Amino acid sequence: MLVEGAIVDADGARPGYVRFRRGEVAEVGARGTASVHGRGRRLRGIVVPAPVNGHTHLADGVSVREPPPGPVAALVASPSGYKFRLLAESSAARKAAAIRAGLREMIRDGVGATLDFREEGLAGVQHFREAARGLPIRAFVFGRPLRRPIDPAELRAVLRAADGIGLSSAREEDDQSRRAVARACRAAGRRYGLHASEAVREPTDRYLDPRPDLLVHLAKASRADLLAVRDAGVSVAVCARSNALFGRQPPLETMERLGLRVLLGTDNAMFHPPSIWAELQFAYDVSRLVRRPVSAGFLARAALVEPWRWLGLPERAAVAPGMPGRPLVLRLPPEDPEYQVVTRTTEQLIVRGRPRPARPPR
Repeated sequence: MLVEGAIVDADGARPGYVRFRRGEVAEVGARGTASVHGRGRRLRGIVVPAPVNGHTHLADGVSVREPPPGPVAALVASPSGYKFRLLAESSAARKAAAIRAGLREMIRDGVGATLDFREEGLAGVQHFREAARGLPIRAFVFGRPLRRPIDPAELRAVLRAADGIGLSSAREEDDQSRRAVARACRAAGRRYGLHASEAVREPTDRYLDPRPDLLVHLAKASRADLLAVRDAGVSVAVCARSNALFGRQPPLETMERLGLRVLLGTDNAMFHPPSIWAELQFAYDVSRLVRRPVSAGFLARAALVEPWRWLGLPERAAVAPGMPGRPLVLRLPPEDPEYQVVTRTTEQLIVRGRPRPARPPR
C-alpha cells in the first residue's frame, strides 16, 4: 500500500508518502518520489504514529450510571468518594471486564499505549495485568499502596507488579508518604506520578519535592507554577474533558507558550469513554471557547509524540522504515494535516489493512 499526502510525527507535519509492505513501513519520502508506480493499493491520506492515552482510570468503567452531582472530591477522593465505594462494591471480575473493555475501545481507536492510575493496592494492579493479557497495547500501570503510613513491604510488592506508583494529590498525601514512594520508585527503576492543582492551586514545593516523573492536571496552576514545573523537567498529563465537568480547564495555551512537555489523557472512565480523538477535538475547541487558543500542532504532539518520549520509546513517535509498532493511516485531506488529525479523526477514518496477527508491544 502506498499512502500519499502528509506525515505528522516527531519531526512535525510535512507533505510526503509512506509505502507499506505487509503492514510495515518500507519507505518514506517526499510526495511524488515513491519508488513504485502503478502497482498495489494507493490512497490519499495522513500517516501518524499510534497515539498514546496519557492518563486513564479504566477500572472506573464499572460505573454504568450518571455519577451523582457534587464537587470532584465527593466523587473521586479516597477512601469514601463515590468511585471508591463503587470499586469496593464491585467484584474483581467486574473490574477486570471494565478495564478490558476500555483497552479494547482504545485498540479500535488505534491507541498504542496507555498510562493508567490503578488504585486498590497490589490486587488492583494484578486485576489490570490480567485484564490486559494478550491485548496489542502497551499498558503502563501506576499502582497505589493502600496502607498509611506507607508499609515498605506493601510498597515493594506493588512496585514489583506495577510500572510505577501514582498517588493522589499532595494535599491528600503527607510529605513522609510522598518521600517514601519517590525513594522506592527511584531504587526500583520505576516511575512516580502525582495528581496536582486539580481543584485548587497547590504550592509547587508540595508536589515538586520530591520530584515526580509525571504530574496530572495542573488545572489551577499559575504561570509561575508552570515555569517551576518546566524548569524541573517534569511532564504533565492534562485531561480537558474531565476538568470541564467541574468548571475548569488546564491552561494549555500557557503550557504551550512556556514549552512544557504535555501528554493528553481521558481520565476517569466513569465520566467519558477513553477516546483520545474525542479528547483532542474537545481540547482544541474549548481553548477557543475560553479565548485562549492552543495550536493543533501542540495537541498533536501531546497525543502522538510526547507520551512515547516519556515512555522511553521515542522511536515509536517517528514514522520511518523499521520503526517498532505500526503507524496509523487516516483517510483525511493532507492539507493542514495537524489540524485535520486533531479536529476530525475518528475510528471510522482509520484505514484497516490486512495486517499480520498483532502481538502485544514490548
